[in-house]
Amino acid sequence: MNRTVLVAVHTGRDAAVESARLVINRLVDAGINVRVLESEYAEVGCGGVEAVPGDPGAVKDAEVMIVLGGDGTLLRAAELTKPAGTPLLGVNLGHVGFLAEAEVADLAEAVDSVVAGRYDVEERMTIDVLARQNGRVIADTWALNEVTVEKQERMLEVVAEIDGRPLSRWGCDGVICATPTGSTAYAFSAGGPVVWPEVEALLMVPISAHALFARPLVASPRSTLAVEILPETPGGVLWCDGRRRFELPSGSRVEVRRGAEPVRLARLHGVESSGAPFTDRLVAKFELPVQGWRGRVRP
Repeated sequence: MNRTVLVAVHTGRDAAVESARLVINRLVDAGINVRVLESEYAEVGCGGVEAVPGDPGAVKDAEVMIVLGGDGTLLRAAELTKPAGTPLLGVNLGHVGFLAEAEVADLAEAVDSVVAGRYDVEERMTIDVLARQNGRVIADTWALNEVTVEKQERMLEVVAEIDGRPLSRWGCDGVICATPTGSTAYAFSAGGPVVWPEVEALLMVPISAHALFARPLVASPRSTLAVEILPETPGGVLWCDGRRRFELPSGSRVEVRRGAEPVRLARLHGVESSGAPFTDRLVAKFELPVQGWRGRVRP
């Protein structure tokens, strides 16, 4: 049976393009069909590959999509893979790279694991988002990391709601609704908790809120979170994963609930930089001090 892999890269950096060529050549040598996005084809410049448009059809029948870049590049790739359920394999070329499975130093080994089929697939929870104004739908979209309702110029006045009940009114710069995957991204920067990926939950984190009760909240994955922009306050803007932007006029209402479809991530076997417990990833990515740790004392 013919196998197909889609390769995407954050072009514009010579090192990233060279890494992409290494991946492509190694896959082609192993007899695997390789696709690249039309927008990246000329810069990658490899023969024997198929150029495809940058739409969900690019991953049709593909076994996996290998993405070289930071988390932003992986979030872009997730827009292609989510509808088809194609697993994403990220190789980190950025700084933090929580979504990436491997580091560039282990690139050849990571490709060999794909060729040998030595990987598992895990599902990451997403969120579906619906924004309305006076019953009119403004946005119907989704996110893997987070959805944010943010001010444009002046502070927003919003009312937060959980499970159909009003929670609190905040004067704030915005409100973040995040998944566990997104808990280490914007929500973390705003003071939210780190949530392990295996935990199913929804997060609500106010941004610079002027209120007595303005703590980050962790709700059930079955909950519906909502943020209403009060009619007397200026409008705001809705961001999904920092990529998709929608205007929110005064009086808009944004509802967030667990997504109907997950994003699937490939997890490699036997690659040094992959498969580490989330705690180890957290320590490595944030360079947390753990000197003096002795571990469990065994009798």
